[in-house]
Amino acid sequence: MDVKDLAAHIEAVLFASGEPISLEKLMAALVIPKKDAEDGLAYLTEKYKERDFGIELQRLENSYQLAVKKEFSDDVKAALEIKKSTALSPAAMEVLTIAAYNQPVTKAFVEHVRGVDSSSVVNSLVEKDLLCETGRLNLPGRPVAYKTTENFLRAFSLNSLSELPKLPKQNEQLSFEDEEQAQNTEN
Repeated sequence: MDVKDLAAHIEAVLFASGEPISLEKLMAALVIPKKDAEDGLAYLTEKYKERDFGIELQRLENSYQLAVKKEFSDDVKAALEIKKSTALSPAAMEVLTIAAYNQPVTKAFVEHVRGVDSSSVVNSLVEKDLLCETGRLNLPGRPVAYKTTENFLRAFSLNSLSELPKLPKQNEQLSFEDEEQAQNTEN
């Protein structure tokens, strides 16, 4: 099968699914080796980069999905009467940051880092499919552990968690003493 035919098969599977499909599932469904699957996906990626296509191939870690190009999202929202999603609160952004960099995390861990009750924020992020339960930890009380979802990656235009910005090293961060010294020199 040539790459164009293979790409058409891959496109059909991705379109029908409507959800991300892992490379392994794609290979198994089409009974093709990894190299052929990667060639077909690369062909689709290049094809969709052309201006006259309204969709693109989106990679999410080791999964692939067809998605509307950002430049056409307003048209799709208007046609489907989708309400613009509400912006995330600063508390929700804090919880997502803690979870993304430390996952899997428990509510207790998030609350310890933030210093405030975070149960409702975590529950809200689970409802929005930005966090999901990933099991229970083998600790007293068997607390639920949470991790970010593929929807989190999509929402922040990331292919994988490795694309998150690097955190500053301890010696690059300001300390309270540095802040006090800066204020004293200003006075």
